Amino acid sequence: MGSALPPASSEVKSALVERANPSPGCGKNPFSSGVRSINVNGKNRQFIVRVPNNYDRNKHYKLIFAFHWVGGTMNDISSGGSDRELWSYYGLQRQAAESAILVAPQGLNNGWGNSNGEDVNFVGAMITDIENNLCVDQKQRFSLGFSYGGAMTYALACARAKDFRAVVVIGGGQLSGCSGGNDPVAYLGIHGLNDGTLNISGGKTMRDRFVRNNGCQNTNAPDPARGSGQHVKTVFNGCRTGYPVTWISFDGGHAPAPVDGGGDSGARSYVPGEIWSFFTQAQLQS
Repeated sequence: MGSALPPASSEVKSALVERANPSPGCGKNPFSSGVRSINVNGKNRQFIVRVPNNYDRNKHYKLIFAFHWVGGTMNDISSGGSDRELWSYYGLQRQAAESAILVAPQGLNNGWGNSNGEDVNFVGAMITDIENNLCVDQKQRFSLGFSYGGAMTYALACARAKDFRAVVVIGGGQLSGCSGGNDPVAYLGIHGLNDGTLNISGGKTMRDRFVRNNGCQNTNAPDPARGSGQHVKTVFNGCRTGYPVTWISFDGGHAPAPVDGGGDSGARSYVPGEIWSFFTQAQLQS
């Protein structure tokens, strides 16, 4: 029989902790899932946090923010609407399988105007509150959203790129501002070819900012044929390691959960799987 492996040295343990970059909440008794309230610049702001079942206070979890659309609410995001848990947090509750802390923020007047950066500041305050109480890998923060929620995620990509590992903008437009906008961040854009609310041309312009920031090569990113009911995925070439750009255009309109062949269904869409695959690809794990 071979001899047992020696215990890990203090140097190895230290390196593993450094790689994970644990938050101050690691090792503490956690708060429970539910609605939380914080004061940001004199305004009461609310958000829902879903703590994983069988939460381990010493495990470093991904932290994922999911922003609602105009007129939507944090409850719409957390509940998944008519598709329930299959579409909760844009389907990431199902995809993450208890491996991530999920957050559904509530916008002022059900939107993300981000006046004077107040919604970006709200995100910073949420991060502080969550990470002081829960165990988060601070190198594994993510944001996504549809429509106005996509605009808010884009604003974070511009202003707080160094605080997020990757973002996903679904059917977004530049509605919440873009302060800064010069730093790289892993970027997945998803947009309908026939979007009559926020035109796909605007989505491509937003994408191309991060094609440049991430050092990617100009890459042909074809759209699907009109009437095909299909989607086309393009992974941009030559991006800096750790800063990929992926683009999905689909033959459809302003929808967060397109289905090949037509329709919009959180339960049947390929979108949640594409998002989770993007977030968990090897180059984003370090």
